[in-house]
Amino acid sequence: MLTTESSSLYNDLDQMSVNEILNSINREDQTVPNAVQKVIPQIEALIEQIVPRMKKGGRLFYIGAGTSGRLGVVDASECPPTFGVPFDLVVGIIAGGDIAIRKAVENAEDDWNQAWIDLDAYHLTEDDTLIGLAASGRTPYVIGGLNEARKAGLLTGCVVCNNNSPVAEACEFPVEVIVGPEFLTGSTRMKSGTAQKLVLNMISTSVMIRLGKVKGNKMVDMQMTNEKLVNRAIHMIIDELGVSPDEAESLLDQYGSVRGAIEAVRK
Repeated sequence: MLTTESSSLYNDLDQMSVNEILNSINREDQTVPNAVQKVIPQIEALIEQIVPRMKKGGRLFYIGAGTSGRLGVVDASECPPTFGVPFDLVVGIIAGGDIAIRKAVENAEDDWNQAWIDLDAYHLTEDDTLIGLAASGRTPYVIGGLNEARKAGLLTGCVVCNNNSPVAEACEFPVEVIVGPEFLTGSTRMKSGTAQKLVLNMISTSVMIRLGKVKGNKMVDMQMTNEKLVNRAIHMIIDELGVSPDEAESLLDQYGSVRGAIEAVRK
């Protein structure tokens, strides 16, 4: 039996008090970071392959279905505002299309051919990377996409939560995070989803740091799309340059970004 489908360690959930439910879920959630830590070498190996390709103009694609697909879309959509990169540098694609982000699309994940059709619209090159996301490691949509991507010369990786899965077999650099049975049997939106989210955070953040999108510990290229982010940018400039808030605001207005302001002053 798949680890992700194995029976919960807890019985009679419907007889538990709310406090018992919450503490039991929390107890299980605490095991996830340890599971991720065990596969850091796998994550590192994948990132070390992604970075040189992206430095040559390659892009990063995520494909998945259900929770896994939604997590890929979330991670990809947060890269432009966080790191100031183009919206199509990191792309999340979910089985069933964007409507599936909010509403499950029947049988979308069972189509072996659709992922490559979805990806083909992006005119892929050998510098691009495709990461398949599938807690079970058995999703046909993801396996089909990885198989075709590999044939086309893309770098391929995955994030799964079972060992020796078809998805892992289909790619070159698998990341297999084994989190054990879910609190609610088979509900991989829980620990498995948390593990995938943690790994995606690690991948995208590490890649962007290596691409020079972070200075020190600051998001110097972030997009300032609201007042909160403008204020954050002003404080970054104050911290980096030791100027007054008024001076920082003036520099931000003049140069349009935290990076521009810092580099202009430090020439």
